[in-house]
Formats: sequence, C-alpha cells, structure tokens
Amino acid sequence: MADSARRSISLEELASHNKPGDLWISIQGKVYDVSEWIRDHPGGDLPLRSLAGQDATDAFVAYHPGVAWQYLDKYFNGYYLQGYTVSEASKDYRKLLSEFAKMGLFDKKGHITLVSMCFIAVLFVISVLGVLWSESKWVHLLCGGMMGFLWIQSGWMGHDSGHYQIMSRPGFNRFAQVLTGNCLAGISIAWWKRNHNAHHIACNSLDFDPDLQHMPFFVVSSKFFGSLTSYYYDRKMNFDAVSRFLVSNQHWTFYPVMCFARINLFAQSFALLLSNKKVPNRGQEILGLLAFWIWYPLLVSCLPNWGERMMFVIASFSVTGIQHVQFCLNHFASSVYIGPPSGNDWFGKQTAGTLDIQCSPWMDWFHGGLQFQIEHHLFPRLPRCHLRKISPFVKELCKKHNLPYNSASFWKANAMTIGTLRAAALQARDLANPIPKNLVWEAVNTHG
Repeated sequence: MADSARRSISLEELASHNKPGDLWISIQGKVYDVSEWIRDHPGGDLPLRSLAGQDATDAFVAYHPGVAWQYLDKYFNGYYLQGYTVSEASKDYRKLLSEFAKMGLFDKKGHITLVSMCFIAVLFVISVLGVLWSESKWVHLLCGGMMGFLWIQSGWMGHDSGHYQIMSRPGFNRFAQVLTGNCLAGISIAWWKRNHNAHHIACNSLDFDPDLQHMPFFVVSSKFFGSLTSYYYDRKMNFDAVSRFLVSNQHWTFYPVMCFARINLFAQSFALLLSNKKVPNRGQEILGLLAFWIWYPLLVSCLPNWGERMMFVIASFSVTGIQHVQFCLNHFASSVYIGPPSGNDWFGKQTAGTLDIQCSPWMDWFHGGLQFQIEHHLFPRLPRCHLRKISPFVKELCKKHNLPYNSASFWKANAMTIGTLRAAALQARDLANPIPKNLVWEAVNTHG
C-alpha cells in the first residue's frame, strides 16, 4: 500500500495518546493501541505507561524475543507514523541484536543457574548446621555472614530470572524465582520485577526511575531539592527539614544505611502485595514471604542469647549490603535527567545512565553480571555468561556513534559514588540558597 493511502498520524498526535485508558505506542512505524493490554502485559504496566505516546521500537526489541512480534497485530489500530525514520545508532543496535540472536546467545544460558543453586544450597545447609550444632559465637558470626552471602547469590538468580527464563520450563522458572527470592531471601519477585522493569525502561530518570528515588536518605542531584513527583510511587518526594538534614550527611551515612537497606526491600515487598495493584500470583508471593518469616526468625531464635542473635542478624544484613552498594555504583555517578524516557534516543539514554565495573574474569562471580551494566541494559535478555563476550562489540558501537561508554574499577566507582553524594550533600547544607547555585547549569545540560 502506498504511503499516501495509509491512515497516518503525526508524532504530535501520537504523543497525545499517553493517558490511562488511551495508550498508544509506535513500533517500526506502525501504531498500536495498548490501552487494554496494559492490564495483562507480562512486564507490568509501568513500561507501557512510560513509553506511551512515542516510538518504542528499541525498547521492544530489547525486551522481547522474536516470537513476540506475532502478537502485535491484534493491537494494531490501523495508523502509521508519519515520517518514521530510524537513527543510524538504532539501526546498528538492532542489527547487532539480530546478530546475537542468530548466534544463539539468548538461548545459551550456560551452567550458571545449576552452579548457583548448588552453591546456595551448600551455604544454607552450612549456615543452619553451624547455628544448630556449634556453640562458638565466632562460628555463629560466620554463619550470619554466610547467610548474607546466600542472599546475594539468590539476588543474582532473581535478577536473571526476571529478565529471561533461567530454567528449562516456565513452571520450573517460576518455582526457582519464588524459592530463591520469596522463600530464601524474603523479597517478593513480583515487586522486584515491577521495580526493575521501571528502572530499566527509564534508566536514571529522576522522576521515573525508582532506583534513584531514595528520599529522604539519599539524592544524587540537586533537582530533588525541588520536591519532584515520583511517577513510580505516585507521590511527591518532599525535600523538607528532615530530608535536608539526612541528605546533608549522606556521604557519611551511605555505607551504614546500605548495611540495613534490605529492610526497605522487605517493606516494599509487603507494600506491593498488600496494595490494590494487580499482582500476578499474589497468593504464591505471600506464601513465599511467609515461609521466609517463619524459618529465618526460627533459626535466629535457636541461638543461645540475644547478643548472638543480634550479631547474626547484623552480620547477614551487612554482608548482603555489599550487593546494595553494587546496585548503586552502576548508576549514582552517571548522567541523570528529568521526565519520561524518550523512545527516539533510548539507546543513548541507556549508555549515558550506566557505568561498567572493570574486573578480571575470575571476579565475575562477585558482581553477578552487573560489572557489564551497559551491555546488560542494552541487551537485558542476554544471559550474563555472554556479557563479557559481547563487550567489545558494544564498545565499538558506542565509539562509532559518539555515545558514552563509561567504566571504572570497583574502588574508583565507590569513590565516584561518594563524590556524587558529597556534592549533593554540600549543596543541601547551603541553607541560605536552598536552590543550588549550579542548578541553572544542570538544567541546561540535562535532556529529557
């Protein structure tokens, strides 16, 4: 059919369809009405809400396997996007993704899942037996640390299983998710997927990315001083006197707070499951969390006194705090922006908002794939065993299109993160100038 005979819609008209009950997106120039599909979308409602009213092709190909294309036609509303063009960066990105698919990289998952589950089982058995059979407080302290390390490993599995199928069948995949996430770690996999999908789609958007919304404890930009509205939590993030005090000291409190950041994940899990939001398999999720809150307190109660019980809990929380720090390193010191993600520069926003961690191959187990954060954000369905392999191709693509590819050592990334927190803390302390002096510079240099 000739373009002139098609029903077409302009970018401006498409942008007007971005409200609840009226959500349209464009994929490769065809316009789809996803207003009803949003209720059943496996990735949740937030990605569709964030990208509604614009072209979402890059995000679609990043998060969906080839078989997903066959389901699009039922949502096609008959319109085509006027003047639809594809940037050279997007063309090369989609070509690279297609090459990885032809190589079978998305299907070859290696043995990470088997090794991780065996490792988790060993850590669990040793930790429990150490508590039950030993009378040494030092053994109990070590067991608490091992429990924290178990939670780190379960976190990597939960992260992987939220992006792609880590088991041979969907049912087995779901079992692994609930077992390692809800039952063993006390974290709802439904909450994790909802939160993490929102983060990936709106990477480093101050008002759309929940992974940057830690008021009143932390802010990474002075823009939070204007009390931004969170489109993830549907509330205003007030920068009040309490927030100012906590933020003013955030570069000192960062690591101590990370030692107990897991408490927030516990609270967020229950908050979602007890809310009126649609949660798939809510019953399974709640039962999994109840299982954790039975076995973990019971295990702690087996210790001989309250001193050792507190020591065990603090050790387990502090060790798993390493993982919470790792989550922050990849984004806190990277470029940020205000507003929803933009489909026409999705590739660039992902690279600008992420930081790779330089490490030797023998340390890959420690980072769980997050050391290749840029690669992971561009190809989220790719098993982590292939991220090091594709890294040179991603570097070359970024260099070709003059896009950032930032990386730093683990220690340098920590220094950069603390530097970002310190800069915002010093601005928050300026009581005479509640709006920082460099806010204009930030506004000019922020896009979105």
